Amino acid sequence: MKDKRILYVSSEVVPYLPETEISSMSFEAPRLVNQQGGQIRIFMPRYGNINERRHQLHEVIRLSGINLVINDLDMPLIIKVASIPKERIQVYFIDNDEYFKRKATLTDEDGNLFPDNDERAIFFAKGVIETVKKLNWSPDIIHVHGWLASLLPVYLKEYYKDEPLFNESKIVTSVYSQSFNNSLNEDMVNKVKFDNINEDTIKVLEQPSYVNLMKVAIDYSDALIIGSEEIPEDLKAYVDASNKPTLEYKPKDEFGTAYTTFFNEHVL
Repeated sequence: MKDKRILYVSSEVVPYLPETEISSMSFEAPRLVNQQGGQIRIFMPRYGNINERRHQLHEVIRLSGINLVINDLDMPLIIKVASIPKERIQVYFIDNDEYFKRKATLTDEDGNLFPDNDERAIFFAKGVIETVKKLNWSPDIIHVHGWLASLLPVYLKEYYKDEPLFNESKIVTSVYSQSFNNSLNEDMVNKVKFDNINEDTIKVLEQPSYVNLMKVAIDYSDALIIGSEEIPEDLKAYVDASNKPTLEYKPKDEFGTAYTTFFNEHVL
């Protein structure tokens, strides 16, 4: 993996949020590649419950300041950055007062999904891509973790399809069991269609459930990784039917070698 550029886009990353399957792997995978001499960038949302002082986040003025249009509204993009202690890995935080200032991640104190999670997912996908464009950093691989990041593959391949910076980039999506009940805002599909994304390719988002969000990510990915020992049956069947290169679930002690081999032999 030496000198390969890998962009990690995740809904959660240790040490900024509590340890889960997603946040842990979103730290371990970049650390592994970093130790092998790869070039790493990590992007995640700047949720309001992340302690900026403790983790030494600071705004990057040269990257902030553009507006992203979400459902015909201008939403300012703020970029913050921090370094993971001892790892020399930079983490970029996508921020916006309207979407990410609240002191929580994806649900309120009663466990209910925030009604604007659909717009937060759109903003996160577009914010990551616009920031990478400003950095003028062309990744060899883009590795996606978590459903809040699941729109990145479709936006990259549709909305940004004429952006030369990503012409050679391969998208890998990790599929986890970590999901949500019910669905996101039912108007989500119209908000995505607003960006002139082909209606046929996102029809499944008329019911924006966890499984359907991940189906869209799978459709637009070049390769897949099963991130949990068990994932929903219909999602497993969808992965199998996609016929895309897939790394089956590996426990932590086997993951490193399998991950490196998979990237080298099936993705790059």
